[in-house]
Amino acid sequence: MRSSNPVFSSLTKTKNAAGRGYAGAGYEQAGYPTYGQPMGGYGAPAQTERAMTVDDVIAKTGITLGIIIAFAVLNFAIGMTVSMGFSVLLTMVGAIGGLIAVLVGTLGKKYGSAAVTVIYAVFEGLFVGGFSLMIGGTNGALIGQAVIATIGVFVGMLWVYKAGVIRVTPKFTRFLTAALVGVLFLSLGNLVSALLFDFNPLRGGGMMAIGFSLLCIVLASLSFLQDFDVADQLVRSGAPAKMAWGVALGLAVTLVWLYTEILRLLSILRN
Repeated sequence: MRSSNPVFSSLTKTKNAAGRGYAGAGYEQAGYPTYGQPMGGYGAPAQTERAMTVDDVIAKTGITLGIIIAFAVLNFAIGMTVSMGFSVLLTMVGAIGGLIAVLVGTLGKKYGSAAVTVIYAVFEGLFVGGFSLMIGGTNGALIGQAVIATIGVFVGMLWVYKAGVIRVTPKFTRFLTAALVGVLFLSLGNLVSALLFDFNPLRGGGMMAIGFSLLCIVLASLSFLQDFDVADQLVRSGAPAKMAWGVALGLAVTLVWLYTEILRLLSILRN
């Protein structure tokens, strides 16, 4: 199963030393079942590495989010008490560093690397803190509403996935991927327009900006379904425990995107 989240998509294509993928990744040689293989019947030789569990995913995701929150609070406090200019600089560094960390984890095949996930969390925390200050200002209520809404969407989509209300099928994946690519090109086009012509219809406020933020929130919410599905498959297939760090990275990417879009929408509505 492929995912539109680049981190999770890469996780499902990870190769082992023999160059084979997770779906038939050769883990059966070490006692791991593969996708589509009945669970149980571990008659193969002893595993060389402990298999990933749901507890691993929860623990690593919790650590990742904790680091993001800590550094977000740090940069927010710097902007409030020390220097707004320095906070903005840290925000830019965080945005660029977070992007590089995701690219390293995705293209460099470091999906199970705790270091990559932690580094991403540090950079992304700096970005989230500065972004919150620039968009939400000193309005703690607005930021709190965005946080609560993000948690609510996450829990709601987890229930939707567990209840099977929306099933992650190849058709669903193709649709979501196409929609995300479309949003990416729209965002790039809007950025070029803003820089060259000072015309920023998708991010500058107004009905178009509200509609675009709502679209991004819907797509980010649907992305959770794919994230949960890929994580579930990795657990069921007996992927190595260290891969939980890659799952945590993928979930954090979606959570941060959702939070920033919700905060941006609330800010537009407030103004």
